[in-house]
Amino acid sequence: MKMHTLIAMVALTGLSLAGISHPALAADAAVAHETITPAFTEAIANVPGKTMTALVVDYAPGGKSSPHRHGRAFVVGYVLSGAIRSRVDNGEERVFHAGEHWTEKPGAHHMVSENASNTEPAKLLAIFVADTNDKNLVTFDKQ
Repeated sequence: MKMHTLIAMVALTGLSLAGISHPALAADAAVAHETITPAFTEAIANVPGKTMTALVVDYAPGGKSSPHRHGRAFVVGYVLSGAIRSRVDNGEERVFHAGEHWTEKPGAHHMVSENASNTEPAKLLAIFVADTNDKNLVTFDKQ
């Protein structure tokens, strides 16, 4: 088994634990540029029926995510390190640096999410506020 295939399988196992769906792997390289790791899930005590979930997205140099949606979740993207290029719906494409953030309204289409550098890695914390029973936090577009 190729190493990047093994890494992709491990990453997808983590995705399924976090309630993330990913299309069938047509090409191993499509997954090798990002790693998604569940960080935490907490019920929101003062908002019954809502849960906060966080994922860490590590981008290799030049790495990117496929276009995707976050269902009915409200999302905050916070750049932990490096620089992330992002575009939501038909909005402006923008580069966010470590310490900067953006938000996504429920139902938004995240068209561009990628490392802005071809030489340095980047890391993003994605925080979701969603209905507790909503298990599809990330749905990638069909390829």
